[in-house]
Amino acid sequence: MGRYVIRRLLQAIPVLLGATVLIFCIVFALPGDPIASLMGEKRQDPAVAEVLREQYHLNDPLLLQYWYYISGVLLRGDFGTTFSRVPVSEIMAGKFQVTLNLAVTALVMEAVIGVGLGLWAALRRGKASDTMILASTLLLISVPTLVTGFVLQLILGVKLKVWTGVEIFPVAGNSDWRGYLLPGFVLAGTSIAYLTRLTRTSLVETLRSDFIRTATAKGLSRRRVVGRHGLRNALIPLVTFLGADLGNLMGGAVITESIFNLPGIGNQLFQSVYLREQPIVVGITTILVLIYLLANLVVDLLYAVLDPRIRYE
Repeated sequence: MGRYVIRRLLQAIPVLLGATVLIFCIVFALPGDPIASLMGEKRQDPAVAEVLREQYHLNDPLLLQYWYYISGVLLRGDFGTTFSRVPVSEIMAGKFQVTLNLAVTALVMEAVIGVGLGLWAALRRGKASDTMILASTLLLISVPTLVTGFVLQLILGVKLKVWTGVEIFPVAGNSDWRGYLLPGFVLAGTSIAYLTRLTRTSLVETLRSDFIRTATAKGLSRRRVVGRHGLRNALIPLVTFLGADLGNLMGGAVITESIFNLPGIGNQLFQSVYLREQPIVVGITTILVLIYLLANLVVDLLYAVLDPRIRYE
């Protein structure tokens, strides 16, 4: 197992380099002068602008600029500084926790609601409740996140407060844990629908297997057959989906954080793209790539826990 983890970590290095060099080249190859954007409408002093370009290696070839960046990340953990002399790591530190809290809240909702509804639909396949769940998930997939966010914000955030006189779901900010409930569900809405359908399909196929019929023939209870034998074998594709979706939730929080005014890295990424703060954009995307790689490694290791037949030599 230890050798497998080391080998996977070594394999992650070229993936990290390939992803970051692509992101770096795309971001820094965009037309326009970031130094001129920094000056705004003020008259640009050519001498000061040239000093800044030399300081940030903007006059060097693009691949050499990338070498300065990636060597600082890998050797010193330094994601660079913005053009206004603020360390990128300091900007991400305060905002990363907000996005992580939002992503974890969404992931828990996705796992609990998605697996629960999928299990319910699989055990009642062909009945009215199964049809209702499938129709609801189709509706949830069809409606854009932007629309879902504003509708739930209006109904559960504003109208419910007027009806009850109590603010159950805050519509903006993250003053306490309740501030993550509504945006967490909005962020996880599409994933809940997909996970519900995936759970239903996977469990239905598993319950048709020969070993399930054998376990039933031995006189095991329905709960034990479904829970210990059926659901455990059906969890492998679900764990794969959840592991990959963690990165999607963190990277896809731009719209949700904007709707609910959450100061996370998604909102920061949107503002940085608009303001042409390339170091922040590259730094945030590098962190997201690392999260993807670590999530995939954890998923691979969980396979051996769920299925004892899987062994890593």
